[in-house]
Amino acid sequence: MDNKDNASIELHSYHESLETQEASSWDKKLKDKVRNEWARDRRFLHRHRGSEGEVEYAKSDEDATLTKASKRHVRASSVSTASSSIAEEDIDATGVVEEAQVKRELKPRHIGMIALGGTIGTGLFIGIATPIQNAGPVGSLIAYIFMGTLVFSVTQSLGEMATFIPVTSSFTVFASRFVSDPFGAACGYMYWFSWAITFALELSVVGQVIEFWTFKVPLAAWISIFWVLIVIMNFFPVKVYGEFEFWVASIKVIAIIGFIIYCLCMVCGAGITGPVGFRYWRHPGPWGPGIISKDKNEARFLGWVSSLINAAFTYQGTELVGITAGEAANPRKSVPRAIKKVSVRILLFYILSLFFIGLLVPYNDPKLSSTDSYVSASPFIIAIQNSGTKVLPHIFNAVILTTIISAANSNVYVGSRILYGLSSAKLAPKFFQKTRNGVPFIAVLFTAAFGALAYMETSAGGQNAFNWLLNITGVAGFFAWLSISISHIRFMQTLKHRGMSRDDLPYKAALMPGLAYYGAFFVTLIILIQGFTAFAPKFDSTAFLTAYISCFLFLFIYIVAQCYFRTRLWRTLDDVDIDTDRRDIDTVIWEEGPQTFWDKFWAVIA
Repeated sequence: MDNKDNASIELHSYHESLETQEASSWDKKLKDKVRNEWARDRRFLHRHRGSEGEVEYAKSDEDATLTKASKRHVRASSVSTASSSIAEEDIDATGVVEEAQVKRELKPRHIGMIALGGTIGTGLFIGIATPIQNAGPVGSLIAYIFMGTLVFSVTQSLGEMATFIPVTSSFTVFASRFVSDPFGAACGYMYWFSWAITFALELSVVGQVIEFWTFKVPLAAWISIFWVLIVIMNFFPVKVYGEFEFWVASIKVIAIIGFIIYCLCMVCGAGITGPVGFRYWRHPGPWGPGIISKDKNEARFLGWVSSLINAAFTYQGTELVGITAGEAANPRKSVPRAIKKVSVRILLFYILSLFFIGLLVPYNDPKLSSTDSYVSASPFIIAIQNSGTKVLPHIFNAVILTTIISAANSNVYVGSRILYGLSSAKLAPKFFQKTRNGVPFIAVLFTAAFGALAYMETSAGGQNAFNWLLNITGVAGFFAWLSISISHIRFMQTLKHRGMSRDDLPYKAALMPGLAYYGAFFVTLIILIQGFTAFAPKFDSTAFLTAYISCFLFLFIYIVAQCYFRTRLWRTLDDVDIDTDRRDIDTVIWEEGPQTFWDKFWAVIA
């Protein structure tokens, strides 16, 4: 037997032993790649006849191949989000894997900034005007702090589950697996519909923000331009979306930090008003006039309750990190980091901003009710105008414009991933799972098609119908929060039932299980009372339907789904599925944090 044959036999034995060792943790696709490398090695031996170093060279080459393959595996470019294992139907006769999965290409800095971007939007820049008017600077501040504790509760629950089972559209999947299929379907479709309609809203608002500078271009033209641009952007791979959101969120962060520093200077006397201090807390006062009731104390309390509800709407979007978990390059690291920073961001961006705005803008400032343009009533811009800085309102309007474009882009991304998650859970048609370059393009097109509703804003009759659609989706975010809290309660009960300790989880949520019950109770309470103005001073049937039609729609979807699936109203603990997707993720050896200097730098910034 010549040297070539000896080398071939030894190499073959080496590969067989290697396959045996790795079989438990490597998926079929990676094994196919390694087998292709074996064939290459054999061709190498055929071309280069027997020297003593052949086998050693081949082994070194094989080790290098395995190292490269392992790194590719670490990046999870071929790992599924809805199911990390590769389904049999996704592999053709030649062993080539057809693309039917989204890709894990979002880096930790992307996840961190997407979580941040979900908390900073038009609700902060414009939506806080009404709470200041009704509850005053102190009342609105207390309301936002209280709602911040609810957000902390929900994100802690989501973080523990999404880190353990990182799948796309995680909390809609959890609602189906941990509670019931009908409950998951109702939560998922309501949440998807809210983002699809909100996309139309953002498209209609972009032109209105630009009207701060000019009215020469028709609103319909702006809708068309940005509709096309955003749809095209969502066909790029998810890493492009992550990069876009990273830089837009960076603009938001810089703008808000700059605004807080600016406000501090104005309060201390740098503006035309001189030292402001707590001037407006003394006159007109720290508490607003309230609403509805003629009794001052009762009116102020109701004004505070209404500011609670406004704060809850403003905070919606903090759960977006759960949508991205299925496309995170290292979900076991990046998702907990993003979750842990939520409370700091709430304190820094919401509470501090609201505190300084309450110092610079009195609750009776007539500009808070301005209708000159969409952003003319923004307390941020009013605070700058009151301080006499002429250029900054235009700069901040540009920041708000980029925020709305970012929000519209996220609407399509989130909506498409929810459809993908519903389809993966067999709650929506299977064609929503089809992908190109890791993008569920049919889900993207279907969600983006609802942008056409933005044209309703250009006609008087259409505006009324459009407002009704917005009211339908207004409470959908609350149902998402409720599903997260309930799913987490069921998740913890299942772990206890199976004898699994939460101490062994990749991320353990704080103050549980009490915090989950706290979140579930108060979110349910907000859903029930958010339309209280329909009952006082007298019952208004139109206002009642406007406030609660989303609740009726949720119940309708739930009942239809229950009739279709004919399942238990509540899964037993033995039926709760906490293994699918999780075991596949457990076999992946992820990169330990950022590898390059710039990745480390931006991870710190994020």
